[in-house]
Amino acid sequence: MLIRSIEKFLRQTGMPATKFGRLAAHDPRFVLDLRMGREPRGGTEARIKGFIAGYEAARCGEGEQTHVR
Repeated sequence: MLIRSIEKFLRQTGMPATKFGRLAAHDPRFVLDLRMGREPRGGTEARIKGFIAGYEAARCGEGEQTHVR
């Protein structure tokens, strides 16, 4: 389920749910609505998964860059 992936991401990053919603879905209530049973459309779900993957890749990239320099 998407909400499980989001909750794991929020725990790992310490990002507030409202900030995640604004950045990933342009909706600060997105995570709260999912917690209350909202089912996102397929395109929205793909966009959210892409946001999480891109964010994690950027975080890994930052760590690698500091070792290279």
